[in-house]
Amino acid sequence: MTLRLTLPAPDRHSIIGKTRSPDERAEIVVVGAGPAGCTAAIEAAKAGASVVLVDENPVSPGLIGTDVPFHFGGRATNAVQSPERLVERVLESNPALAKAFELGVDVRLSTSAWGAWVAGPGLKLHPEGGIVGLADETRSWLLGFDRLILATGARDLNLSFAGSDQPGVMGAQALHALLTRYEAFAGRRLVILGTGDLAVRTAELALDHGLDVVALVEARDAPQGDAARLAALKTRGIEILTGRVPLAAEAGPDGVAALVLAPASGDGERRTIPCDTVCLAVGAVPVIELFDVLGAKRAMNSARGGHVPVLGANGATSLPHVFAAGDCAGLGGEAEAAGRSAARAALASLGREADAPEGVAPVTGPDALAYQLDWARALLATGGEEVLACLCEDVTRGELLAVQPPRYLGWRSNAIARRSLQTLAEDGPVDQDQIKRLTRACMGACQARRCREQVALTMALGANVLPETIPLAGYRAPVRPLPLAVLADAEEPEAMARDWNVWFGITTQWVGYDDIGTEREDEQLRAGMPY
Repeated sequence: MTLRLTLPAPDRHSIIGKTRSPDERAEIVVVGAGPAGCTAAIEAAKAGASVVLVDENPVSPGLIGTDVPFHFGGRATNAVQSPERLVERVLESNPALAKAFELGVDVRLSTSAWGAWVAGPGLKLHPEGGIVGLADETRSWLLGFDRLILATGARDLNLSFAGSDQPGVMGAQALHALLTRYEAFAGRRLVILGTGDLAVRTAELALDHGLDVVALVEARDAPQGDAARLAALKTRGIEILTGRVPLAAEAGPDGVAALVLAPASGDGERRTIPCDTVCLAVGAVPVIELFDVLGAKRAMNSARGGHVPVLGANGATSLPHVFAAGDCAGLGGEAEAAGRSAARAALASLGREADAPEGVAPVTGPDALAYQLDWARALLATGGEEVLACLCEDVTRGELLAVQPPRYLGWRSNAIARRSLQTLAEDGPVDQDQIKRLTRACMGACQARRCREQVALTMALGANVLPETIPLAGYRAPVRPLPLAVLADAEEPEAMARDWNVWFGITTQWVGYDDIGTEREDEQLRAGMPY
């Protein structure tokens, strides 16, 4: 008996063999032109590799206004409206860029890396290594790579209190950028939250730029930073206030006019300090968005600032073509040494001659999450549940603790009224992706850059669990806000465009609005049917 095997017809909606090739290609792509990224690019160029170095600075005024990549808090001057001046300032403030240019590195400023991919299960790519999606103000394109080194740094940790959504409340990373990289800071009189190393460095920087730093505010009962440096700050006229947290930022014509402090215990006398800027320097967060999109393994490391990629020797990630260096791999450590080691390891993996990686000593530090949780607990105890936990989606701490649906839905039921993070935790571990879907927290335009950690801390308090047990909500591309016109402008191969008249080949999901109810609608449906 002869058996005949009848195979199904090829799926004409499949993109296998139809995807566009990268617009350009480099042996090594480095994302991030800070100390680690510049050092990696220079090291790779010295070995003769073709290197592209990408950095989103200077960012556009529009992104600065949306607090991306840092929490600028409306304290940038009109100087950011001049792109040419900003490019000059970025080059002046980072001499390593000039060295990279001299060595033949292809430096791309004002260019965002909005996604990156390597071949893996369910993902087939043309390049041997991978591709990274890039975009500037006018277009987006794909860059192929043999090796990718991510040196994306760290971003600001946001903690909310009443009035913290007005101009004048900003992050320490943003303050550093406006003072040193852009020379475009609009404030004069600052109160800095935190007394750890980040807060101390921020205060020293502000003083060196001629600003008036009134006080450092600490939720814990004792200062957390180096005693000698804190003492030096006191001699320069800065008051160190412990056991206090911000209760509210009072508003003036240009944003913050004063900060009201309350005892962290919730009881006691309040104090009002006139200021135009409140700088959040409780902590920073490793920028791991591209690691998430790539599918690299990550783990919680509280001593390194939170969730970080899992690294092997010399910055190697769980993906053979991807390496990491600098604060994105965990706060602290020698950025230049990490950049050199990552570049040498990447070169060696390509079969190129390179010096032996230096090896980067493990970095240990204080428990960052425990410190952040103490701040979150004190802010909740003093400010109450009406303060916003997610600014973009207008979700309060109380709504997050009660796991309430968005207010605009007008939803009311006894079951929902009885729900809380504690009752949710009784059914299993609480998950940030779950809370996102139930409350919309972390689903706004900032893509959780301002609220993801704060929401996780609030969840830990509400569910009475350790913050490191809260699974992190993941990122998807694009990891930077991009105009749709920039993404839509990408050219698709004819073979791909021909069979993508409907989303994912599902004919009922999309029909052109003008075609609904016309003969053209029927034609599109018939064209989308399997054959």
